[in-house]
Amino acid sequence: MKIEIWSDIMCPFCYIGKKHLETALKQFGDADAIDVVWKSYQLDPYIPRNPEYKNTYAYLAASKGMSYDEAKRMTAGVTQAAANAGLTLDFEQAVVANSFDAHRLVHLAQTQGLANAVKEGLFRAHFTEGKDVNSREVLIAVGTAAGVAEAEIAAVLDSERYSDEVAHDIREARDIGVRGVPFFVFNRKYAVSGAQPPDVFLQTLEKSFAEWRAENPKVTLTVTKGPTCGPDGRCE
Repeated sequence: MKIEIWSDIMCPFCYIGKKHLETALKQFGDADAIDVVWKSYQLDPYIPRNPEYKNTYAYLAASKGMSYDEAKRMTAGVTQAAANAGLTLDFEQAVVANSFDAHRLVHLAQTQGLANAVKEGLFRAHFTEGKDVNSREVLIAVGTAAGVAEAEIAAVLDSERYSDEVAHDIREARDIGVRGVPFFVFNRKYAVSGAQPPDVFLQTLEKSFAEWRAENPKVTLTVTKGPTCGPDGRCE
């Protein structure tokens, strides 16, 4: 069964929501039958490609018309919610960056089954390590750490590959009524909006999967055995 997740690297609740979903999946008996698909979303596509703000507090102060201290107070609850989930958010060091190329990297990783590892690496690089996730060097480092070949990452960054896919995800989000992220869609039937507690994800998982399994029963075969050749080259 497919779970599609619209999220942005710049969104702290997207990081928390990812953690909460993973917690639910660890409690779900059929987790191996779940296919997580990451979808692109940009909270602010107009963030400059070159970092313009000292950190998240400076960005919020400038974009929301508040003081630096007000921005710190506004994010205190988010920091605590992340800590409760076992995550560290360091808004004092977080580099506010345009996430478009990071989303393109996720699309590349998704073709190799490595999107979840890349997404985790990007969140950690941004929120915990204070790295610029629009930087070529950072994107290559995150991608290769997850198992994507450096040459493939460089080829994507040197081209426009996956730009259409990112734009398509964003249009699709608008078409299905996404007004904020994270936004989780289960089997194209149920949706969870926001970084809900793990038990909410687990309940939605159980309900949607039961319906999906009824429509997609496991195939059980009665096999009459005979001589075969296997992928290991043995014929017997």
